[in-house]
Amino acid sequence: MKSSIKKDTFKSIYSMLDKVSPVDYDCGKLCGASCCTCQDPDMGIYLLPGEEKLFTRDEDWLSWGWCMAEDYEFPESWHGKVYFLQCTKAPFCDRKNRPLQCRTFPLAPHMDEDGNLYMIYHSGELPYPCPLLNGEIPLNEDFIKATYEAWATLIQDPLIYDLVELDSEYRIEDGEPITILYPR
Repeated sequence: MKSSIKKDTFKSIYSMLDKVSPVDYDCGKLCGASCCTCQDPDMGIYLLPGEEKLFTRDEDWLSWGWCMAEDYEFPESWHGKVYFLQCTKAPFCDRKNRPLQCRTFPLAPHMDEDGNLYMIYHSGELPYPCPLLNGEIPLNEDFIKATYEAWATLIQDPLIYDLVELDSEYRIEDGEPITILYPR
């Protein structure tokens, strides 16, 4: 599966997201770094198509796996390997090299029926509690806007667009709560 997003574009997005944070402190102190220390053996992150270009596969803090896109509920346009990463030294990941979906959590991209992109709170079940998802702790506006800009660039790739579109359709079909944070 070949992404149209170049390695330098991924690096630029990583750099942009390094400058922002959901809150002004380590949110892991609120929950004991639940997202990094969850003991669920299925817990991990799928890389976006092309994102694997940023890793050597020799990182001592990651365990690499993969699945065939055709065997799982990925978009029909996806074919071949989809890489799956798990932290092996949680909560001591190499934060400057963590995957995109770690960088943008607790936000998720969502598209409406007209293809308009929004940032929403991550929806769906998690095997751990996240105090940021209940909306009682306000997220930094610069984080929300940078996350939007990142996903606006990422969905220019047809494969990533198809993923965001599919995830959005699932949310709507499942009746998951959708709280639009940006743009309003």
